[in-house]
Amino acid sequence: MSLLIVIVAMGLLAGAAIHTSMPVFLAASAAIALWLLAFGARERIARARHR
Repeated sequence: MSLLIVIVAMGLLAGAAIHTSMPVFLAASAAIALWLLAFGARERIARARHR
């Protein structure tokens, strides 16, 4: 069931990306990438402190 939800969500995001202009799409992509990098770094630091 969760795989179906992920596939539907990806379809919605891809459809939304098609209807936006390229600068808006690139800015949103960069913001998401930065957020994911910050989240990963925070989790790695927390995991290192926990050990």
